[in-house]
Amino acid sequence: MQFDWSTLGAKPPTALVRARNLSHHALQWVAKAARANLEARPDDAHVSLSWDSGRAAFLSQPLPAGSAEVRVGFSLRRFALVLLRNNRDLDEFELGGRKDASVAVWFDSAMRTLGLKTASEVDQPYSLPSLPVTRGSAYHVSGETDAFGELARWFDMGADLLADIIAANPTAGPVRCGPQRFNMSAVIAVDAGGTEPARSISVGLSPGDEHYAQPYVYVCPAPRLKPADLPLIAAPGQWHLKDFVAAVATGEDILLHPEPAATVAAFVNTAIDIGRERLGNL
Repeated sequence: MQFDWSTLGAKPPTALVRARNLSHHALQWVAKAARANLEARPDDAHVSLSWDSGRAAFLSQPLPAGSAEVRVGFSLRRFALVLLRNNRDLDEFELGGRKDASVAVWFDSAMRTLGLKTASEVDQPYSLPSLPVTRGSAYHVSGETDAFGELARWFDMGADLLADIIAANPTAGPVRCGPQRFNMSAVIAVDAGGTEPARSISVGLSPGDEHYAQPYVYVCPAPRLKPADLPLIAAPGQWHLKDFVAAVATGEDILLHPEPAATVAAFVNTAIDIGRERLGNL
């Protein structure tokens, strides 16, 4: 897929906060289904999701439902839970105007019908920011349709960017979408397998969080780089130093450039090179 940058920016990146928070909460239904039905892995990889650009949806890994391949997902564009069997749309449940209690009834019934374990009582090993919907209100999505679509386009862009990064870096792992942070990323291994401590560089897209109230692209080496003497990084990049050390390019800064595709690619590749050089000196 070659992302069409002309489709991005219909809504300002900073106007997506409410849509992002609602989507982040709704996504937890998919993560709960995976947690209930898949064997646990220490790195929580069993609850990682994939991004389906055609459906504008986050999808679970295949769930054990007999001979069929069943996935559950959350469609950003339709703001709905979706069920797939053998990659065909099976059912969906629009969340707008509904409370989580109603969602639980439908979702658990659907899980049982498919021969899967129910998900509504699953506890997540993390907490999310409190929202009215978490306190019993319905999902109020009025006026957010365009924002949901814009968020989906940011994730499309991220998927396209990460596909190029993986193609150019043989030690990069697959794209994983994390329900806790609501981001998509790929990890480039710097050390050979089994080396301790492992060094790596995570490249990803966040739709926004407590640090930036807008989508941003990041390049985050591990172990954490020392903030002192980090080299200057060209616009639209900047160094983020609070809670984590990473090169970051915000949505607003990215869209200021007349050639955003080339600009973002250059930023990411430069930041990866810096990360490799600095990690090599640890």
